[in-house]
Amino acid sequence: MASEARAFWIEAAGQGVLQPAALEPGGDDVVVATRISGISRGTEALVFRGEVPASEWHRMRAPLQEGAFPFPVKYGYAAVGEVVAGPVELVGSAVFVLHPHQDRFAAPAAMAIPLPAGLPLRRAALAANAETALNIVWDAGIGPGDRVAVVGAGVVGALVGWIAAGIPGTAVTLVDLNPARAGLAAALGCGFATPETAPADCDVVIHASATASGLATAIGLAGQEATVVEASWYGDRPVSVSLGGAFHSRRLRLVASQVGEIAPSRRPRWSHRRRLEAALTLLADPALDALLSGETAFADLPERYGEILADPDTLCHLVRYD
Repeated sequence: MASEARAFWIEAAGQGVLQPAALEPGGDDVVVATRISGISRGTEALVFRGEVPASEWHRMRAPLQEGAFPFPVKYGYAAVGEVVAGPVELVGSAVFVLHPHQDRFAAPAAMAIPLPAGLPLRRAALAANAETALNIVWDAGIGPGDRVAVVGAGVVGALVGWIAAGIPGTAVTLVDLNPARAGLAAALGCGFATPETAPADCDVVIHASATASGLATAIGLAGQEATVVEASWYGDRPVSVSLGGAFHSRRLRLVASQVGEIAPSRRPRWSHRRRLEAALTLLADPALDALLSGETAFADLPERYGEILADPDTLCHLVRYD
């Protein structure tokens, strides 16, 4: 089965284009007709601007990426579609695959994760971000009754807040500069505050704003011997952080969380597939539809991609394949 598909490529900084893609599945592959893919604004914006540092070109490759950093590169990791060829038990199934934006593609059958029954295709596009959020919660070690602040109410930060808010007795506050995110916080069962009104003396603080000022806010909200989890990725931007004063005297712990590795507390027992399957199961809650912010037709993606990434109100923007 050899045929043509179309894929979205970033050719140079700020330049996206649709290009033909050969569709030549191997014996262990499935062919997926994409219905929806999700744009992960933070990471894809760094890639689009060419801000992946050379030291991270290998580690930051998406699982089924083509090309190479900085350009040209075919990037993305949130495709939802229907298996149209492959193992008989998968044909006709709705699946999630960590694949770039492309209308039809071949991928290893083991990477095509069937959606839980009843999960809408649109919400399934959140799976990669939900997997990241789950890993962050594991790295943070949040427990029942903890006071938790999440600085940065983007998709990943909001998902972390939503997962943490489901732990009995846990008080979770999403902290963001944009007061309009208060409605999102309420929909996800969290409190909301701006940096000036955020609760102090927290047991755990997660930073997900990818700004130096946000990291300073996160450190400022942590209580004595509390944990601050840095979940942001800054690309090639240097970040200043004050480790004197309160950070030192309060004996704070600064922990990095990155989805490429499973959190140490789960690593002996969990595979990447098991973690992704768990993330898809978490998406059963309709409240998470509040994280979906608009749709763009795949044919229009080259024209609209830059403005989608630049819009600070963008959460999970969906690409629709007609």
